[in-house]
Amino acid sequence: MNHTVKEIQSHFKQLRLAETAEELPQLLREAEKSSWTYLEFLEAITHFELKKREAKSVERRLKWARFPYQKTLLEFSIEAQNSLSERQLTQLQEINWLEQQYNLILLGPPGVGKTHLAVGLGIEAINKGFQVYFVTMGELIQLLKTEEFAHKSQVQMKRLRASDLVIIDDLMYMAMDQREANLFFQMINHLYEQSSIILTSNKSPDQWGELMGDEGITTAILDRLLHRVEVVHMNGDSYRMKNRQNLF
Repeated sequence: MNHTVKEIQSHFKQLRLAETAEELPQLLREAEKSSWTYLEFLEAITHFELKKREAKSVERRLKWARFPYQKTLLEFSIEAQNSLSERQLTQLQEINWLEQQYNLILLGPPGVGKTHLAVGLGIEAINKGFQVYFVTMGELIQLLKTEEFAHKSQVQMKRLRASDLVIIDDLMYMAMDQREANLFFQMINHLYEQSSIILTSNKSPDQWGELMGDEGITTAILDRLLHRVEVVHMNGDSYRMKNRQNLF
């Protein structure tokens, strides 16, 4: 069976191994140069293909996430934070809290890095194979209100509900009416003990009732969000919820 390299490349492409097909001449040169065994050559091919597939998978998940920007935790300035230690940041970066379905609430005024930290953690989660979805509170309310009749909203909400981690940015920056509060509760209830949520807000949970206008709905939402949670004031003391399971 004497096949040319181009023929074998064509076979790879038919098998949907396009990346390996392109890399094959280089792999063959390395095999000849280093006198690889058949097993070593097969290992090199499969390793290359798996690495390329994972890179493409990460790229797809990053696109799915809809981050406003891609800033990693390496760019996050821990020195500027009084409430988050290097050890705690490392613990968050390990993403064990996501596997345990903990929620995170990042509190603080604008400009202290809440969104950056949330996005950085989202990118870490994606790199570890999780599905992530980022949405601002304003966008989320609009999606919820139009889901019933708008196909685009239906697609986005389906992705949100299928995600392992949902990041909601600028929670409670505006008051909700009764219908909006009900729709928000239904979404939180759907995600409860199924996905983790990161919330960023400049208002603490005890102020949320004023913006929802319904104490019953607020209590129901808080019960689900705060069951397993770590609430951190950015540039302030770490905020603990009494009688709740904490991460740190």
